[in-house]
Amino acid sequence: MDFTRFLSLLIVFCFFPASNATGQGRGFIGFVDPKDSGQVVVDKATSDTLKSSFTTIVLPIIYIIVFVVGLPANAMAIWVFLFRTQKKHPSAIYMGNLALADLLFVIWTPLKIAYHLNGNNWTYGEPLCKVLVSFFYGNMYCSILFITCLSVQRYWGVAHPLSQQRKNNKIAVGVCVAIWAFIWLTSTPLYLYDHTAKLKDPNITTCHDVNIIYDPLNPFPSVQLPYYYFIFMGLVVFLIPCIVIVVAYVLLLRALGNNMEESTAKKNRHRAVVLIITVLVTFLVCFIPSNIMLVLHYSMLKVGEVNNGYGFYIATLCLASLNSCLDPFIYYFVSEDFRSHVKNTLLCRSSRTVEQMRVSFSSLKYSKKSKSYVSDSANTQSSNC
Repeated sequence: MDFTRFLSLLIVFCFFPASNATGQGRGFIGFVDPKDSGQVVVDKATSDTLKSSFTTIVLPIIYIIVFVVGLPANAMAIWVFLFRTQKKHPSAIYMGNLALADLLFVIWTPLKIAYHLNGNNWTYGEPLCKVLVSFFYGNMYCSILFITCLSVQRYWGVAHPLSQQRKNNKIAVGVCVAIWAFIWLTSTPLYLYDHTAKLKDPNITTCHDVNIIYDPLNPFPSVQLPYYYFIFMGLVVFLIPCIVIVVAYVLLLRALGNNMEESTAKKNRHRAVVLIITVLVTFLVCFIPSNIMLVLHYSMLKVGEVNNGYGFYIATLCLASLNSCLDPFIYYFVSEDFRSHVKNTLLCRSSRTVEQMRVSFSSLKYSKKSKSYVSDSANTQSSNC
């Protein structure tokens, strides 16, 4: 089964229980119990969804995959960028920061896995719930911004190959610092309101799943902070970068077709197309559905409208976490050095050994007659490769 078919089946599977579980309820909206202000009352559809196998089995399986794949992949990527890549360039700087953002999210996924396996019961307190939520969305928006920078840098490197690398590196470092500062600053609203809700039935405490509406006649004040946050991030940190990426790739393909040797152009064009496809898949799977559903969901909560697709909404958020597994493929296709460094790391070759092999190999010449590499003196035959 290929990846596209698997993804289609997964989305259909996610949507199916969503449309049936939520029914005609208000989509994971809770109201304070008039008899006990410390508990929240939800309707039967919400209760059934929280008890369903979709939220207690399917979602934790996906998060387990994210953790098992994303942790070693991104840890190795950071190791390669920090200790194996000797000549730093802007792309490596952006990819290293992207790997760091993914790793900072992946290390928190065990809490998410335990939460869903425990029947959507959060037992770690409100502060840890806020941290988990902020790292989740911080990773998503960091990934979008760093992928945008990587796409622009890819075009710039092709269109201006003789530009000063040291100057470009300083710009890349400055941009990365600005992105981290921006994400930490814009994540502040996520810490200013409670994400946990202690439900009466089922007797569980949810984390970022149930929105408490304190005044049914005027619901907007109850969701004001998340509404402004997700609307702003959806427009500024999602929509604008999408436009920039599309423009960058159009210009990249145009630059590759101008004034280049045919063999070089063909190789670079192939790598560019693979990169574009990888980024496109990442956006189609992880970022586009989740950001659209975030804007729709909180726009509906603002006016108190019925949300019959909340199950699909949380499914898209779960799929958004897969970017931590897909981003390493971007590193792989963008950087030839990254591919070779990963191979040498897996083979336990030190940097000194790799350099010695490179120098030794460059001093050899290939002989078609003997089908082997021989030294410049042509008297001694080297080992076959």
